[in-house]
Amino acid sequence: MAIVRVREHVNPLSRKYQTPVTPPDWTKIYAKDTQPLHLDIGCGRGWFLLNLAELQPEWNFLGLEIREPLVGQAIVRRNELHLANLHYLFCNANNSLQPLLASLQPNTLQRVTIQFPDPWFKRKHQKRRVVQPEVVAELTKYLAIGGMIFVQSDVEEVAIEMRDRFAIDGSLHLQAAGWLKDNPFPVATEREQSTLERGELVYRALFMKQPPDFPG
Repeated sequence: MAIVRVREHVNPLSRKYQTPVTPPDWTKIYAKDTQPLHLDIGCGRGWFLLNLAELQPEWNFLGLEIREPLVGQAIVRRNELHLANLHYLFCNANNSLQPLLASLQPNTLQRVTIQFPDPWFKRKHQKRRVVQPEVVAELTKYLAIGGMIFVQSDVEEVAIEMRDRFAIDGSLHLQAAGWLKDNPFPVATEREQSTLERGELVYRALFMKQPPDFPG
C-alpha cells in the first residue's frame, strides 16, 4: 500500500473542522460493543492501535484523527486484517468528543491515550492544542472508575501542559511523582520509536480515575 502524504499540522480551529462528527451505530462497528474501549486521540496512521487490537482482542479500540486521508488508509488496513474490535474516525476531537462519548455503552471507556500531539509552539497558536480544559472535562466525565489516561510527548512544554490540565481534575490520580519511565503498553507509536532511537527523551504521565470517596 502506498504511503499517503498529508500536511504535518492541521488547524483544528479552521472552518472546515467545526462540524462535530455524527456517532456511528457501535453495534455495527464492533463485534462486541460492550467490551472495554481504548480511545486514542490523534492516532495518525493508526499503527499503534492496529498492533494493540491484534494483541488484545478482548478490547475495542477507537482512533480519532483530523487528517482524513490517514483515516481512510487505516481503515483499509483494518479491513484487510478483518479486525472487528478496531475502528477509526475522521473528526476534530475538540468538538466531537461529547457526542461520541455520550453514544457509547456506559462505563466502556476504560483507556485513553494522547501521544505526541501537534505542539503548536507559537503562543498565539497554542489554543489549537488538543488537550484543552473542555477535552479534559469530557474525558474524565465518561471515563469508567479505574480507567486510565496516558499522555506522552517529546516536547517537555507540551507534556507539562497536558499533565497539569489533567491533574486539575480531582477524580484523576497521577501514578508517578515524576515522569513515567516506561510506556505501559506493549507497543509504541512510530514517533515514540524514532524519538528513542535518536536518544531523545519522552515525557510520560499516567492517570487513574478514582471513585468519589477515594482519599485525596
